[in-house]
Amino acid sequence: MTSPVVLWPSLAGIVFLGIGLITARKQLSFHSGKLAGVGPAFVAAALAAFGVEHLVAARSIMQIIPSWIPGPLFWTYLVGIALLAAAVSLALKCYVRLAATLLGIMFLLFVLLIHLPNVAASPKQRLYWAILLRDLAFGGGAWALAGGRVAVIGRFSIAVAAVFFAAVYFLHPDIAPGVPLPKLTPAWVPLRLLWGYLMGALLLLGGAAVLVNRHARRATTWLAMAVTLSVLLIYTPLMALAPTVEAMNYVADTLLFAGTIWLLAQTCPDSP
Repeated sequence: MTSPVVLWPSLAGIVFLGIGLITARKQLSFHSGKLAGVGPAFVAAALAAFGVEHLVAARSIMQIIPSWIPGPLFWTYLVGIALLAAAVSLALKCYVRLAATLLGIMFLLFVLLIHLPNVAASPKQRLYWAILLRDLAFGGGAWALAGGRVAVIGRFSIAVAAVFFAAVYFLHPDIAPGVPLPKLTPAWVPLRLLWGYLMGALLLLGGAAVLVNRHARRATTWLAMAVTLSVLLIYTPLMALAPTVEAMNYVADTLLFAGTIWLLAQTCPDSP
C-alpha cells in the first residue's frame, strides 16, 4: 500500500496539473512559442505536491530548518500553506504577479537562510551548490513570470544555475538528467551517458543564450522540452516502479525545474 506521505502529495500534484492545463488550454499549441504556456501548470503541480508534503510530513521536513530559528514546526506548516496558495494562484491564473513575486522571495529566503550556510560550511560539497542554485533558479522562474525589474534578476539567476548544472553534467554524465542531484540515470536507459552530455549541452546553450540575450527563447524552449521529457521518460517510471518519498520528490523537483525553464522561455525577449 502506498504511504500517505507519497499518496496525498502525488494526488495534489496530479489535480493541480490538470487544473493548470485546463486553464491554459486555449494558449497551448504544438508551436514552440505556444508550448511555454505549460509552465505555470507544471510549477503549480510541483508546488502543490511539495505543499501537501509539508503538511503531511511536517515533523520530518522541519529537521532541515536551522536550529537557531524558533518554532520549526510552525514554519514548516506555514511554508506548506504558502506553497499551496501559490499553486492555486498559478493554476487558476489569479493574482499571478503578486503570487510569483512572493514565491520568488520565499525561495530566496531558502537560499539565504538554509542553503548558503550549508555551502559556507562545506564549500567543496557539490550537492550543496546544486541545491542552492536550484532554489535560486526556482525563485528566478517565479520572478521571470512576475515581470518588471525582478524578471531580469530572475532570468540571470536561472542562466547562472544552468551553466553550473551544465558543468556538472559534463563531469558526471551518469547523473539523471534534469537537476544534477545524487540520482543516477537507471541502467535500463539506453545510451545512458549520452543523455547526461546532451542535458549538459542544452543547459550550457540555454544559460549562455540568456546571458548574452541571443536566441534565448529558442534555446530555452529546447532545454525545457528536454527536462520535460526527463520527467516523463525517467523520473515518472522510476516512481511507478518504486513509489517512495524520494522518487516522488525527484518527480516534483524535476517538474518544477521544467516549469521554471518554460517560464523563462515564455518571458525571454524574442531576440534574433
